[in-house]
Amino acid sequence: MKHTRDMATLSRSWALLRSFRFEQTRPDIFYGGLAEDTATLVENLGRDLGVPLADALVLDVGGGPGYFAAAFADRGASYVGLEPDAGEMSAANIRLSNSVRGDGTRLPFADNSFDVVYSSNVAEHIPRPWDMGKEMLRVTRPGGLCIMSYTVWLGPFGGHETGLWEHYIGGAFARDRYTRRHGHPPKNVFGTSLFNVPCSTGLTWAESTGALKLAFPRYHPSWAWWLTKVPGLREFAVSNLTLVLQPD
Repeated sequence: MKHTRDMATLSRSWALLRSFRFEQTRPDIFYGGLAEDTATLVENLGRDLGVPLADALVLDVGGGPGYFAAAFADRGASYVGLEPDAGEMSAANIRLSNSVRGDGTRLPFADNSFDVVYSSNVAEHIPRPWDMGKEMLRVTRPGGLCIMSYTVWLGPFGGHETGLWEHYIGGAFARDRYTRRHGHPPKNVFGTSLFNVPCSTGLTWAESTGALKLAFPRYHPSWAWWLTKVPGLREFAVSNLTLVLQPD
């Protein structure tokens, strides 16, 4: 995994962490940078696992308004975005030629349709994330790449905009405290659009598929990837888990 490890530097981690403060106020800054990083990550994973991104057909499950489309197109890939929320699809006024409204747990595509299928920070927002994972694997061609990354609940950003510590007391507490302070509910409402998804459950599911190739903390330098192997500690330290699967 040389190419993937080489991009996982401390300077990259710091740049991504700094951009997080713009997620709510300037999503174009946050998601624009995240899109470039995601496309580069997928490109490097493809180099390491024999799936070139150039000319690949890519499905973005939960792609939102399309911030990631240009980053993949710049690398020669054909991009298809899937999003269940019509309002979210139009939120950034980005015009996409290949955008589908649909449910990630019931993908409207045939088996083995895509070279690369990925979701970025989606699993924690749906109540049955591994149903989505199963569907993602179904539409990935044999030898292709299926990539899921999600925010781990007990990591520092598990509560999303509701705070860095409040979710450790409880998701409902964090949600209600945010509502009292701001006069309106958070965008990510615990129990409705934000859920407790541990690191361990993702690893257990991925290992059960027989297709797992790599699991690592997405935003950490490569020298910290060992954290995924330590039960307990990984729930607090991994922050965002990336699962890379390659079906036979």
